[in-house]
Order: sequence, then C-alpha cells, then structure tokens
Amino acid sequence: MTDATSGHNRLGSESSPYLRQHADNPVHWWPWSDAAFAEARERGVPVLLSIGYSTCHWCHVMAHESFENEQTAELMNQNFVNIKVDREERPDVDGIYMAATQAMTGAGGWPMTVFLNHDRQPFHAGTYYPPHEGMGMPSFHRIMGAVTDAWQHRRADLDANAQALTEHIQAMSEPRRAAQEWPSDFLELPLEILPQVFDRQWGGFGGAPKFPAPTTLDFLLQSGDAGGQEMALHTLRQMLRGGIYDQLGGGFHRYSVDERWLVPHFEKMLYDNAQLTRTLLAAYQVSGDQTFADAARETLTYLEREMRHLAGGFHSAQDADTAGVEGLTFTWTPAEVEAVLGEDAAWVAEHYGVNERGNFEDPHRRDAGRRTVLSQVGKLSAEQMERLPELRRRLLTAREQRQQPHRDDKVLTSWNGLVLAALADAGRILGERHWLDLAQQNAAWVRGTMRQPDGTLWHTWLDGQAPGVEGLLEDHALYGLGLVALYQATGDLSYLEWARELWDTVQRDFWDEDAGLFRSSGGRAERLLTRQSSAFDSAIISDNAAAALLGLWMDRYYGLPDAAELSRRTIAAHISEMGQAPHGMGGLWQAAALLEAPHTELAIIGTPAERDALERVAAKVLLSYVTLAPANAPAGLPVLEGREGGGTAYLCVNRACRLPVRDAEALREQLEALTANR
Repeated sequence: MTDATSGHNRLGSESSPYLRQHADNPVHWWPWSDAAFAEARERGVPVLLSIGYSTCHWCHVMAHESFENEQTAELMNQNFVNIKVDREERPDVDGIYMAATQAMTGAGGWPMTVFLNHDRQPFHAGTYYPPHEGMGMPSFHRIMGAVTDAWQHRRADLDANAQALTEHIQAMSEPRRAAQEWPSDFLELPLEILPQVFDRQWGGFGGAPKFPAPTTLDFLLQSGDAGGQEMALHTLRQMLRGGIYDQLGGGFHRYSVDERWLVPHFEKMLYDNAQLTRTLLAAYQVSGDQTFADAARETLTYLEREMRHLAGGFHSAQDADTAGVEGLTFTWTPAEVEAVLGEDAAWVAEHYGVNERGNFEDPHRRDAGRRTVLSQVGKLSAEQMERLPELRRRLLTAREQRQQPHRDDKVLTSWNGLVLAALADAGRILGERHWLDLAQQNAAWVRGTMRQPDGTLWHTWLDGQAPGVEGLLEDHALYGLGLVALYQATGDLSYLEWARELWDTVQRDFWDEDAGLFRSSGGRAERLLTRQSSAFDSAIISDNAAAALLGLWMDRYYGLPDAAELSRRTIAAHISEMGQAPHGMGGLWQAAALLEAPHTELAIIGTPAERDALERVAAKVLLSYVTLAPANAPAGLPVLEGREGGGTAYLCVNRACRLPVRDAEALREQLEALTANR
C-alpha cells in the first residue's frame, strides 16, 4: 500500500445506489476515477473493473459469492486496484468495455469483469465468474491467479494484447462509408423480414428469452400496414395475458424467460414501462380496443405509485429479488390467495393459474418453494369480470404488506425523457389531465435540477446529492423527444423551444462530421479510449435513432434543413445494419419512415377550450409522422403563421391544404380520409 488511505472501500459517498450496495464489501473498491488508475500505476498492479447495476440478479449473486467473501476480497486487494462502475450511471464506460468483452469472448452481459492496464486498455474480460470451478466455467480465483501471473511474468505480451484490442475497438468506431441513397422500396424491407421471425402463436420475435422490443412494435403500428399492425397488436395482447405483465400492480417486468410471456425476469425498469406505455397508447388508437388504454393507464399508475420522486423525477428500477429470492414479492401459492380472498379464491386462482404445482421456482433458492406467476389462463363470467377489479385490489394490498424488492432511486435524465413522452401521450390520447400535470411537473423539475447554466443536461441525480456525470447524447435526444410530445399535448410552445435548444446541443456536441453519425458522448464528458455510437435498440431506443428523430421533428416544426440532413446521413450510415437486423433497429426505421413521409401538418389554433373538441378527435387517430401543432395564437411556428384562431384546424399535406374546419365531425372526416390514403 502506498499510504494509509489506499486500503479502504471508497463507495460510501457515491451517488449511485449500485455503488453504495458495495460500500460494505471487504473489497477496497474505488469509483471510476483518475485517482484509481494513478493508484494502480504507483502500486504496479493491474485494474480489476467490475460493471453492473443495482437490479441485476447475477450481479447480486457474484457480490454475495465473491465480493462479500473475506478471502476473495484479500486476493483482489492484494493484486489489483478494484473499480466498481454502475452501467446506468456511466453508459459511456460500459459501452467501451462491453465492446471489448464481446470482442474477446463473443458474448457480453452483467456483471462484467474486465482487467485493464494503467492506460485503461483492456487485456482480459468475462462476465460472471463463480467461486468454484464448474459447468465449464473457471472460478474467479483461478482467473485472478492467471491474470496476476501473466502481469508479473508476461507484462509485455499483456500490453501488446491490450494495445491491439484497443485499436480494434477504436476501428469499430471509425467512420464508415455511408450509402447516400436507398431504394424506393426501402421501407418495405422490414415488413417483409419481420414476419419471418414473428412468433405467430405467442407474438414477439424469435424464441426464449423473449424481449418486448417496443421500438419495433411502434414502427409496425405506425407503418399503416395491416399485417404489420396485427403482429404488434397480437404481441401486446399476449404480453398482457402473461406473467411479464404485473396482473395486480400494472407495469411490465424486464423480459420473459420463455416464449409464452409467462415467467418473467422480475426486474421492473423505468425505460420498459415508459416505452411500452406509448406503444399501448398507439395500439389503442389503431384498434380502438379499450384493453390497451386500460393497460397504459395501469402502467402509469404503477410508475406514479412506486417509481416517482415527490419532486417530479422518476427512479430507475426495481430489483428482481426480494430477500435474495427472485420473484418472491410477485408470486403466489393457493394458500396465500385463499387467505386474502376467502370463498372467491378458487375462481380467481383458476383465472390466474395459481395451483399447487406452481409455474416458477427460483433455481438458486429451492427453499422458496413452488410458486405461481399470475397470468390470465381462465375465462370469466360477466359477473366475475365485474368483481375482479376489487379482488385484484385486495390482492395488491396484501402484496404490498410483503417485503418489497430494492428500488434503484437514482434519476436518469434520458429515461425521464421516455416517461415524459409517455405521460404527455397519455394526457393527450386518454384526455386525462392528471397525466399532463405529472408530465409538466417532471419538465419543471428537470429544468430546475438537471439543466446546467449553458443549457446542457446532467445525466444522473440522487436525492441528497448534487447532479453528477455530464449529460450524454441519450439525455439530450430523449428528453428533447419528450418535450416534443409535451408540446403536442399542451400547445405550450416553450416546451418545443426547449427541445430546439437541446437539438442545438446535440448537433454541436455529439455530431461527428467525418463519420456521418452521432457519438454517444461529447461536450464536457470524459474522454475515454474511443467515442462510441449506438444504432441498435438494446433496452431503449438507440441514441442515434433518438437524435435522428429529434432532428427530423425540428425540421418539420421549424424548417431546419440542416437538421434533416444530419438525420438523413445518420440513417444512411446504418442502412446495411437496418436491413440485416430490422427487429433490433426499430428506432432508425421510425426515423427513416418520418424522413420519407409526406410533410403532413395539423395545426389547431385557439384557446384550450376552443381547441378541445378538435384535439379530442385528433387524439383518437394514430397520426404517424404528422406535425401536430396546437397553439393559442397563430404565431411562433411556420405552420401557424397567418392563420385564424378561435378553434380552427388546418390539415395540410406537402403544402396542399384541406379547407380549414371548426367542426369536430368535419375534422374527423378529413383525418379518416388522410389515414385511408396512407
């Protein structure tokens, strides 16, 4: 040790709940910092970088098995400087070393374990390592021993490997030759490919494990293609019947471990529920099926009840585990149902599939017993359907008395942008003021807390801590898109003007002219081994897709051809990947569809009361790629200039306008004709 302070755990004062979870480990953890690498250089040892997040099941397993173990911690402290990173707090760091892990192993995931030299270059990587050899996996002790031996006796080889791997990662981020044009039938490609991987029985794409893929569902719903829309609607209906949807509390778990959406991985993530709420609302507009509106409302109710900070921001996630048992809070036995519902228990249990066999058992904690994930497997009579909501409330009340899963309380600006858009859409489409109130409170809180004096955003915040981590592309692009949705719902131009301000930051700090795309980090953000760019929708819409969409909306509203051109170049840079994996790039397909769509504008001008009936008509229709412009007065945007107010709607396509209307029925006829001609 170089000094008296080098031998202790430094995570106790960090703003990340995930890092704080490890503050009592005997491992001498450091946060990601220059000081940690300086310590490694001074001691002459490599860096052990461990990346995870607070609601990650296998992160908990490895922490319990290894990081809480005194002998393992002693080996780590002796031979490494150990750094903990929250992947949600530092997605830029995570992205670099995930690319390295995938390059070395052909796979990736969390927990991620990467060994670095003093220049932050990776030379060995993996994911979860067990405490003992087994199932073809080396033990964590064995890995650490091999790395230590190589560092001490073959250092030159390690540094050469690290340099080569770093150059490979950097090359992957280099400018690519971008196609400038695409075929006229380009947008038909995903509609031809997606049916080939669509699960016609259960919905969704591919087999188990099955993820919701909201951006792909959104693209299909917005496409206007009947077959594509039916794929999305069938998927959502199957999900709402399955255990991936919380049948009592509303909201979605992370993914399904089977192809039937039955048994979920029990994490609940803010981004899943925000994105899927918008998808449900679009499905409601397409189908008129009240089931989708009800589920959207239930999901937002869950977010308000369990994920909202009183100041207006929304927390990040809830854990899969309760007391070390996955799904314990959410699963039931017949006896537990009977204790709550008495004589009604039998038919409710049959409806939700609760029986002695169960359908879920935590493989790591068999003492938890066989339990049932609630899913809709039985049909109900009209009388039972009428009684079910009250019985569901009783079960939820009983469930809330149980020990609850850990909640990650940090607030991420990017994910709050997704919630902002969902709340705004819900307020507009459902006609419920409450959701707009929550959206406006969120916008006010973000502006007051997460906006820096120069207009850029912070990435993360935790109650009691100053905001930390400079805002990334995802923060500015996703919150900008949320503000566009909030303007469309309220007619308050200040929200759209703020979105334009964020677009200015996006193009200034994140655009790479040589590559013809947006970089995930930039501005004042820390310079890492390389600046990555994201186009594949993983858990959330990719930041390149979000930036492209924001640029296109700025062009549609403000007439900014340079914004549209950057968006066009971004799409062109990824044409090859979009064709190869359309089910993973729904965000860019949405951007391509908006770019190619006719310039369709619907301006509704007048006081809120004067606009109300017209806006209610517009809210019933999925106006894909339509520039919706509500306003109090005919000024502030090109689409508004020189037009009468007083509650008048103007529908124009490529500068050819229908007759202005003040009658809601007349507007309905115009919109029906518009959608019929798509």
